[in-house]
Amino acid sequence: MWCDNCLLLLPLRGGAIAWGVVMFLYSLAGGIFLLNWGEYLFFVFPEWQIYGGIGIGVAVAAALSILALSNRSYIWTRVCKFIWPFIIVICAVRAIIMIVELQRGKDKIQWECENGGQLWTDSAEAGYGGSASFPTGFCTTGFSSIYAAFIVGLLVDLAFQMYMFFLVWRFQKRLEHYQNMKGPFYGAAWIFPCLAVDGTRANERVLPPSTGTNGR
Repeated sequence: MWCDNCLLLLPLRGGAIAWGVVMFLYSLAGGIFLLNWGEYLFFVFPEWQIYGGIGIGVAVAAALSILALSNRSYIWTRVCKFIWPFIIVICAVRAIIMIVELQRGKDKIQWECENGGQLWTDSAEAGYGGSASFPTGFCTTGFSSIYAAFIVGLLVDLAFQMYMFFLVWRFQKRLEHYQNMKGPFYGAAWIFPCLAVDGTRANERVLPPSTGTNGR
C-alpha cells in the first residue's frame, strides 16, 4: 500500500522546496563565515577553508534539489538522491573534527578575545589573517556559548540534511509510482494535479475517444 504523506511535516514537493531554501541560505551563510573568519577559531591551515568549502557544497546540493523538485525532473531527482548520502557522511566527519578542534583551540580563542580580537600570534606570523577582524560578539558571549552553539548548529544541520535526503527519495518514489500506473485516466489531470508528473501540463484535459456520431 502506497502512502503519499507518511512521515511528512509539510506537503511533499512544496515542503521539500521550502526545506531546501532554508538549507541553502544557512549553509551559504555558514560557509561564507568560515571562509572569512574561520582562522580565528581554527588554527591548522587550511582546515577552516575546507569546512567553509563543504558548507558551500551543501548549499549547492540544496540548490540542485530545489531545481529538481521545481521542474519535477526525475533524472535530477535521482542525481540529488545519489549525492546526499555522501554529503551527510562528509558533514558528519566534519562536525566531529570541528568540535574536537574547537575544544583544542579553546585557550587560543580566549587569548584572541582578551587581546582585542587579534589573530593568534602563530597564525598572524604565518600570514593567515585577512582584512576581516574577529567579531566582538563572539568574545562577549564567551567560549562555552560559542562551543555549545557550534555543537547544536552542526547537529541540526545533519538532521536537516537527512530529512532533505528523505524528501528527495520520497519525491522520486512518487514520480515512479504514478509513472508506472496504467491509464488512460480521463480527466485525472483536472482532479489530481499531482498526477501530471510526466511533463504534461495539469490543465491539458484528456478527452475520451468519440463513441460515434453526435456522441451516440
